[in-house]
Amino acid sequence: MITTTAKWTTILFGVFIILVGFLMLFAPKKARSVLRKAGSTNFINYAEITIRLIPAAAMILYADFSKLPIAFEIFGWIMVITSIILYMVPRKTHHRFSMKSADRLKPIYFQLISPFAVLLGGLIIYNVNCV
Repeated sequence: MITTTAKWTTILFGVFIILVGFLMLFAPKKARSVLRKAGSTNFINYAEITIRLIPAAAMILYADFSKLPIAFEIFGWIMVITSIILYMVPRKTHHRFSMKSADRLKPIYFQLISPFAVLLGGLIIYNVNCV
């Protein structure tokens, strides 16, 4: 049961990353405005950090069943550790960083990096052993 839930959570995470890639490609200004909202309120800040932990835990739990277990293990733990760090960073600092990043990342840059998001999402899905 836990393995099945972790598997489908990981697949949905891969689909989400692919969709984000398409958002960055076809609506880069919208992607930029979403980035500006990171850490803007207590609810958004802690919800986004907490929601990151769900696919991170899923990848860690499913790692032994995947095609490249070490990849899921490392990627999942990186997400967990960075989430814990973000819990400790003051919300306003997090928001200032996202605002500066959004200012520097022009819409064309979102479009240029969008294929990497699509590729990452595809690799996540591919790594799930569907047998």
